[in-house]
Parts: sequence; C-alpha cells; structure tokens
Amino acid sequence: MSTADVARDARRAVLEHLRTDDAFVTVTHEHPDGDAIGSLVAATRMLQAMGKDVVAVVAPGDLPLSREYAGLATVDLVTNVPDDVGERTALFLDCGTLDRMPVGPIRTDSRRILNVDHHHDNTRFGDVDLVDSGASSTVEIIWELMRELAVPIDLDTAKALYVGLVTDTGQFMWENTGERAHRMAADLISLGVDSFAVYRTLYEGAPWAKLALLGRALERTRREEDGQLTFSLLRREDYVSTGAEDTDSEGIIDHLRTVAGTRLAAVAREVLFDHPDDPTGGVIRTKVSLRSSGPGIDVSSIARAGGGGGHPQAAGFTTELGEEALVEFLCNQLREQQ
Repeated sequence: MSTADVARDARRAVLEHLRTDDAFVTVTHEHPDGDAIGSLVAATRMLQAMGKDVVAVVAPGDLPLSREYAGLATVDLVTNVPDDVGERTALFLDCGTLDRMPVGPIRTDSRRILNVDHHHDNTRFGDVDLVDSGASSTVEIIWELMRELAVPIDLDTAKALYVGLVTDTGQFMWENTGERAHRMAADLISLGVDSFAVYRTLYEGAPWAKLALLGRALERTRREEDGQLTFSLLRREDYVSTGAEDTDSEGIIDHLRTVAGTRLAAVAREVLFDHPDDPTGGVIRTKVSLRSSGPGIDVSSIARAGGGGGHPQAAGFTTELGEEALVEFLCNQLREQQ
C-alpha cells in the first residue's frame, strides 16, 4: 500500500470515529504552544458542536495558560483525567510522541487513541495515525476535518485555529507555509477573525520583564562555527532578577536566527522541573529551542539526537549538558549536516 493510500485510509478512519464515537478526551503535549492550544480548543469545540461528550485535558502545571493564549480558553480545560477514560476515545493533538504527554491513564486506559499531528517524525503511537507532514500545523488538519464533517466554524473556534496557524508558520514566513495555509487564513478571516488583533495579542503588549529577559539573552549571545551557530543561554537567575516567566523567552530565538551568516540558532534556558525525590522541590534541566535559517539544516534531526523532536525548521529538546558541552554537541551536529 502506498503512502498516499495509508494517509487516505487514516483520514477516513479518523472521520468515522469522530462521527460515530460518543465520548472523547482531547489532549495535547506539555508546555503547549499556539498550535497545541489552538488545535486542542478547536477540536474540543468541534466535538461539542457535534453533540459529543468531551473532556479537554492539559498537563499539570500548564494552567493558567500564558498571557498570549489565555483568550483561547473558551472550553473548560482540566488537569485531571476523567474517571471513565476507559470508555472514551482519546484524541491526541500535535503530539509527536507519547512521552510529551505526562497524563499516564490517557495513554494506557483510553478506549482507543486517534493521533492527529503534522510532525514528520511522529512516532505513530495511535490506533489510528493521521499524520500529515505536508500540513503547516495541526490546526490546518483540524480545519480540513471540520470542513469534511460539515461542522460550522464559529468565531471562537476560528480564532483558536488562526492562532495555531500564525504561530506554527512563523507569521506565514517559514518554509512550511504553503497554499493550504493561506487558503485557511483567508477562510478564517472571512468568518470574522481580526488578524491585527490576533497579532497584537501574540506579539505586542509584552511586559517589561520580557524585554529585560531579551536583554540578558542578547548580552550572552555567542557565535560559533564561523558564525553559523548563534547561541544564547538563559539561567535561572535571569528569570529571578528580571521577574520574567518561562513563557517570556518565546520569540528570543527569532532575534538570533536573523543574524547574518546564521544557519542554526539555539536558545537554551534553565528550567526547574518538579522531582519528588529532591528535597529542594525540583531539579534544573536545560530546555533547548532550535531554529534553522535558510535551507540545508534540519533541526528536527538535531533535536532527535538530543532526545527531543519537532519540525525541520523548528524543534527542541531537554538536556543535562552544561553550556560548553551543549555548544560542542550543537557544533558537531551542525558539521554533520554540511
């Protein structure tokens, strides 16, 4: 069976389950970005419009949503898995691997798993895997499913879809932005989405702490491999001294990737992870965000080598490496792609 036939069969199977199954739990990956929250909210609203019993679950610690995405919470988001999860179909959205969704019972006890995603390195963990790497985003797939199911898209759903589209295409500037994405944007704007208002919410009105954190990152920026790697590290004390939240680091990497000569941009940030065996209440790990600048660099393969994943243009991983060892790892990975 060809790849196209497999994809067609998966789409038909997902559509059939969406039509005929009565109870669902919708879920996305931890520390959700715009595409994750947008697809979670849009898919949940779609199922509600179809008269389904649906519970939307996010990981513990992911509520409240960050400032940029708070307005998307037009459905109830909970952190507790419903007691009857064994009677529900689990709809996983924007999850490249089950490891990125730490709510265990959904992974093990749900009636079946529908895996809807656009990451090319998705591990195909579902009973049905609708993985469309040609889509710009997971919201693009949800938008197409809604059209095939003839489910009307109301304004709140359209906003959720549009936010996911804007953020996962880099404001329509990344290589994954295709004709489908622009058609989708036009459709959502025709339904009443105010594109300028969405832009202001996502990218303007930032707190002073975010700008102060950017300053720290720029001060610590270094160039390696004849300028092909542009790297910066944010330490825990940077967040404490500036009063910034972890989400305030979003967008910093875009400043680095625009520097002339850069092929790989990386921002590493120290994050406190809860750990029950640590008497201090947590352990420090380093989360690394990667972006490619121009053709020829697949950052998803670099992220996989570090234990993570993502898109060819945008990816990430978590590591215990110190700064110098991390920079050496990134340089070695960059050389391998020359």
